[in-house]
Amino acid sequence: MAAKRAPGAMAGLVVFAGVMLVVMGLVNVFEGFIALFNDERLVITPDNLIVVDLTAWGWFLLIFGLLLLAVGCGLLAAQTWARITAIIVVGLHAVLQIVSLGAYPVWSLLMIALDTAVLYALTAGWGGASERITQRSEAAWNGQEDEAPRSAAEQRVPPTMA
Repeated sequence: MAAKRAPGAMAGLVVFAGVMLVVMGLVNVFEGFIALFNDERLVITPDNLIVVDLTAWGWFLLIFGLLLLAVGCGLLAAQTWARITAIIVVGLHAVLQIVSLGAYPVWSLLMIALDTAVLYALTAGWGGASERITQRSEAAWNGQEDEAPRSAAEQRVPPTMA
């Protein structure tokens, strides 16, 4: 019984990873646009006056966000290239969060935890999960239910008295 549920649970984790990558991509694209449109910053420290131009950082965030969006959509379509790319991109995202740990400690720690959950979802049991996602999406497009009828216990429906 547990062996039957494992691919479904892993498919749910992969869908979670895909949705989170899409959300992180949208956030990065939004931040990239903000950095591009409002690209001049003035920082005053006790010893220095610093003027920072955020144009390069805005372009980096915009491109990285679009990459996250593409990879997230690829994961939702159960593409193997998206899984491999997502593992690399999420690992890079976690390392970049370590760089900003001093400036934004709570946000960085939350992002590292989210990246760890997404990496787990992408590396544990991909084979069964990708097949399950593909079968579900094909069944949804064709208007079909699952191939094998499930028992009342699997459906969590009480049996009827005949």
